Amino acid sequence: MNNRFISCLAANGNNIFAGTNDSGIYYSSNNGTNWTHTSSIVQGSFSLAINGNNIFVGTQNGVYVSTNNGTNWTQTSLNNRFVHSLFVSGNNIFAGTDSVLLSGGVFLSTNNGTNWTQIGLNNKNVRSLVVNGTNVFAGTDYYGIYLSTNNGNDWTQTTFCSGFHVTSLAANGNNIFAGLNGSIYLTTNNGTNWTQTSLTNKLVNCITTSGNYIFAGTGGYPNFTGLYISTNNGMYWTQTALNIQSVLALAVNGNNIFAGAGGFSSPLGVYLSTNNGTNWIQTALNNQYILSLAINGNNIFAGTASYGIFISTNNGLNWIQTGLNNLTVSSLAVSGNNIFAGTSGSGVYLSTNNGTNWTQTTLNNQSISSFAISGNNIFAGSIDSGVYFSTNYGTSWVQKNQGFNNVNPSINSLLISNNYIFGAVYNFFVWKCPLSDFMETKQISEVVPVTYSLEQNYPNPFNPTTNIKYEIPKNSFVKLIVFDALGREIETLVNEKQSAGIYEATFDASNYPSGVYFYRLTTDGFSETKKMILLK
Repeated sequence: MNNRFISCLAANGNNIFAGTNDSGIYYSSNNGTNWTHTSSIVQGSFSLAINGNNIFVGTQNGVYVSTNNGTNWTQTSLNNRFVHSLFVSGNNIFAGTDSVLLSGGVFLSTNNGTNWTQIGLNNKNVRSLVVNGTNVFAGTDYYGIYLSTNNGNDWTQTTFCSGFHVTSLAANGNNIFAGLNGSIYLTTNNGTNWTQTSLTNKLVNCITTSGNYIFAGTGGYPNFTGLYISTNNGMYWTQTALNIQSVLALAVNGNNIFAGAGGFSSPLGVYLSTNNGTNWIQTALNNQYILSLAINGNNIFAGTASYGIFISTNNGLNWIQTGLNNLTVSSLAVSGNNIFAGTSGSGVYLSTNNGTNWTQTTLNNQSISSFAISGNNIFAGSIDSGVYFSTNYGTSWVQKNQGFNNVNPSINSLLISNNYIFGAVYNFFVWKCPLSDFMETKQISEVVPVTYSLEQNYPNPFNPTTNIKYEIPKNSFVKLIVFDALGREIETLVNEKQSAGIYEATFDASNYPSGVYFYRLTTDGFSETKKMILLK
């Protein structure tokens, strides 16, 4: 049976049952060597469960039961629901249903499907069910995992909240917000626990913070929901006057809030509010699908679908198309005079003159959804290949996917907060990793040295990585930079204030040719340079 879409499997003794999306149920009595099609009455089979001699199948039209290994099927009284999931525990049969046509939720039968009672999660799509002892777990669309300890009489949302995907991340002090395609969640302890805020049933496209204000851009076809604001960390949300189909990008500059609009049936372009969202003005950029926004001083950059980047120097009164004018720009970030643009399919571009000229970096074949910046360190989130990391403003990039459960995670958003980097990963909620693991600079001892020192790298010669150990006797701002043989800076390994102690940095020369290189440690009243050799 090699030409069917198999949605579920179950075993009963020597018989194996396979449910298909379009052709009902097949069974095999010889470990899959041969398969027989059961009654064609059951079409669209999405879940299977077995209780003694009773075989239950969840379909797009309720639950059916067979008592003779699928030869005949009888529709139970749960007959008008799309049943995604089934689970049997003793005499209890649980069915998880869809909320598209009706209210959805979990149903229970204690008499082999003769009668069914709805027991909770009434407005949820229940995709999966499992029973462990007295605990019933339900996996839902958008709202994560729910737990019942009393056979469904009461349900509690667990702290693991996995939506189809997390669209956006933002931080406000110790508070980190995650926008899902259904709600906004808040953590106050770096992701150990998450709490759902009161903004629910919304597709959250973007989040930004300004002082005590948290702004959430929402919307998507066919709903018009626009921009929401909270002043109490998400306990309450108020819809602003910007009631358009989709707010896809947000940026704050002092008292000015800029919102980028998309959608298929609402006015496009960039909107401006100077009073925390009470009133909005559509700027002169009023005919573009806005995917990203960034601010650098008085310059406002808007990334669009298909038409590159526009810039305004007067709060949106006028806009000029920059030199990057023929690509879809999904993300923007600013670091000093450097402006980074993440494109769809063409990687990262860099401008050092406010968008007059753009240079494609060596990360040139990815769809970049987001950036995060810490000092000279630039992180880029890719839709296809996880996280990339650059210490030299995009001259070279290294893929950094340690800490993720899958090799090449799909990144929707990146955030640096409280010495962690957070990644919103498609289908996996939020992952975090200590920022020091990415920086490859670690404090290896808290013993306070007597003097500054820079040791010889090891191994030396090396290929392709080497370690550099150094000591600082007091809290200092530290720079550790790598130069090529011509004296050009090629990597910044450290550029931050560090506590007194002993540190070790790792230099990865995978992208550089064999040759002589130098590394220099510079800090308060101390500077030393040493030579190292790369042999490939």
